[in-house]
Amino acid sequence: MIIIGGLINLLGVLTILIVFGSIIVIFVTGERNKAPMIRNSFGLGTLIHLRVYGGKSEIAIEEAIRIIGDIDNKMSAFKASSDICRINSKAGIEHEKISKETFYVLEEAKKYSKLTEGTFDPTIRPLVELWNLTGKQGVIPSKEDIEEKLKLVNYNDIILDKEKVSVKLKNNNQKLDLGGIAKGYAADMVRAVLKKYKVKSGLIDLGGNIYVLGNKESGEKWNIGIQNPFKERGQYVGILSLSNKSVVTSGNYEKYFISEGKRYHHILDVKTGFPSESEIISATIVSDNSIDGDGLSTGIYILGVEKALKILEAVDGIDGVLITKDKKVYVTSGMKKALVLTDQEFEYEEI
Repeated sequence: MIIIGGLINLLGVLTILIVFGSIIVIFVTGERNKAPMIRNSFGLGTLIHLRVYGGKSEIAIEEAIRIIGDIDNKMSAFKASSDICRINSKAGIEHEKISKETFYVLEEAKKYSKLTEGTFDPTIRPLVELWNLTGKQGVIPSKEDIEEKLKLVNYNDIILDKEKVSVKLKNNNQKLDLGGIAKGYAADMVRAVLKKYKVKSGLIDLGGNIYVLGNKESGEKWNIGIQNPFKERGQYVGILSLSNKSVVTSGNYEKYFISEGKRYHHILDVKTGFPSESEIISATIVSDNSIDGDGLSTGIYILGVEKALKILEAVDGIDGVLITKDKKVYVTSGMKKALVLTDQEFEYEEI
């Protein structure tokens, strides 16, 4: 079976599977009235894929790409002139006036930090930088270095002044990184643009953050495959049938390095300073708004099954699919009809 960019024959139906990060979007050919408007680009540090049907598609895509670029310029942790870099440069010194957009995303980031008991924390950048530096050499950071960086990680040290639209980090050397939530915000802004130009059907993919607008041209829901965390990219555990939903997955199989025979993935637990050892190895959040899924997916991954499901069931418009090390699949009530397992090695489990 050839999946990436290839064709398979599934029960006599010609199907195309396109892989985006941890998610596979499944298209069935011969069911659309018009060819889609497609644009591939780069922004927010990742590949962007937009696939739009109907309405003023060309104008919509052009404006969407501009908006993504604007968000990147404001929220990048790498561009010296961005809101985030300017805040970081004045950590422990003074407030920095920023854009309303970045201020809003920081408000949402703090909200989800609190909801996930700090497992999602936008001040994690000093710890991430440490692991990235040593990981390139296949070396584990020292316990002393990790403990030193952990002192800088605390979302409560983000001081927001809503009246002046300004932000200050409480302590010297603290750093923000909105990489765990900015793509979700951007996806929501792109959705707003598509709706503005009367687009009723489309796919937004920002580096694996997926939003499916409306239904497919055939009137059917979009089919989205969830990556099998134990197999090569393009092999999936099950298929979600959705419309007007965001799908965001955090998994331990995308970024990692090996040291002395042990695998160290990129999802760091701020309580220990080391990669999370939760029983969850893949957490998929399905939500009405992508910023919610982005803000929750990493924290939910670290919290573990019981706490994760409790949070997801309590928040309106948000559902989840959790896959554990022992190949059990846990779903919230809203996903029981939406998800069909296609790999017999996995089975549903309930708490």
